[in-house]
Amino acid sequence: MSVSLARVGCHEVRLAPRSRICCRAVLNIRHNSNTVSEAEQQNLTWPEYLEIRKSKRKWETAATIPACILGLVGGLAYFGSLESDATKPIMGIDPLFFYGGCTVSCMGLGYLIGPTIGAAGWRMTHRRAMNLIEAKDREFHQHIVKNRVDPTAQSATNPVPDFYGEKIGSLHQYRQWLRDQARFRRKAQFAEE
Repeated sequence: MSVSLARVGCHEVRLAPRSRICCRAVLNIRHNSNTVSEAEQQNLTWPEYLEIRKSKRKWETAATIPACILGLVGGLAYFGSLESDATKPIMGIDPLFFYGGCTVSCMGLGYLIGPTIGAAGWRMTHRRAMNLIEAKDREFHQHIVKNRVDPTAQSATNPVPDFYGEKIGSLHQYRQWLRDQARFRRKAQFAEE
């Protein structure tokens, strides 16, 4: 039986385990050329991907708020319970101001940790589609790198608009981002001339 290799995809070839007599290849051949492969069925469209990105950003924001509050409450509970002597400064600073700064720092730590917790929770709920999302992330990042402007041309009156494309959540916002990049490019070019 002769099999045309043009009709056999590389992902469809499986080798059987070696036997003592000979090696043989088991080929799975597509009988109907109209069938769509599994990878093509599971491809994300750009609007779907951007909607997923938007939901991930919402998860991160939603986790940031409680993390900030927990950091503030934790800092207040710990530093508020410490005994302090007003006559003994800590690193040359009044203890009340030092402990107040430490409490605010705990809230800042919650602000920094919150998006990480939100992203981890989002990844746990979207485990099945992570390969597709990560592939689209890489492709999206390539689009952003290719189309973003050179940040060395920025000034106080002409800052770079959304350099990493973090605020893009729809095709409309992506097109607006492209227009903003082009506007920045024109402003920077005319400023040099």
